[in-house]
Order: sequence, then structure tokens, then C-alpha cells
Amino acid sequence: MLHGLKGERVLMRIHIGERDRYHGKPLYEAIVNLLRNRGYAGATVFRGVMGFGASGRMSADHMELLSFDLPLVIECVETQENIETILPEIDEMIDAGLITLERAKVILYRGKREDAPVHTLPDEARLDITGDWQKHD
Repeated sequence: MLHGLKGERVLMRIHIGERDRYHGKPLYEAIVNLLRNRGYAGATVFRGVMGFGASGRMSADHMELLSFDLPLVIECVETQENIETILPEIDEMIDAGLITLERAKVILYRGKREDAPVHTLPDEARLDITGDWQKHD
């Protein structure tokens, strides 16, 4: 039996370049800080070793001269409502990039506290099963 929380959320992936900036700071930092300041569940930045975007320009970490614009992907799993709320702000921050959204089945594990039984979690920590995010037949 799984001891985590189950439900369905939205996985948002933001594809940008390592050199992209927002108000003088790295764009990936600005986006992650925005998500954190808004209380989102979490975000992770992945650095690609090779890729190309709409420009067709290749970036790779093994090129003779190290590329200083490697692809980055920021992932965030959240409720549909929270993703829809933040999208206009992220849109304002990105000059060039790609955002993908997809349904994600979630099993969430939290660190066990010694003073709380494993089966007891506060209501705000529980994930509900939405199951109908953008269904298309």
C-alpha cells in the first residue's frame, strides 16, 4: 500500500536558454523565485547538455568553445488553478521560449515527523483528485 498522497495536477515545463535574463538576473532564477514567493509546491531547473530551439542554433556542453546558452527546463507541478494564475506573469518575463502543460498523476511523499502518526496529515496537505483537467474526447 502506498503511504504517499495521490491526486492529479498539472506539470508545467518552461523551456528557456541559460543566457535569458529578466531585470538583469537569470530568467530561470526570476521564475523560480516567483513560484516560491507565491507558495507553489516546488520547482526544479534542469540544464540540458545539448539542444536547439526555434533559431536552429545548436548548443552543447561538449563543443570546442563551451556554449554559454545551454537549454534549461524549469518544471513545476501544481493545481490547474495555480498554473493558470501564474501563466500571464511568466508570459511577461519570457522573450523566447516554450511552455508545455500536461496532466500529471501525483504521488507525494513528505518526510515523516517523529511526533505525528504516518496516516495523519492536515487537510491543507492533502491532494484532491481533479481528474477532469482539459479533457478532450
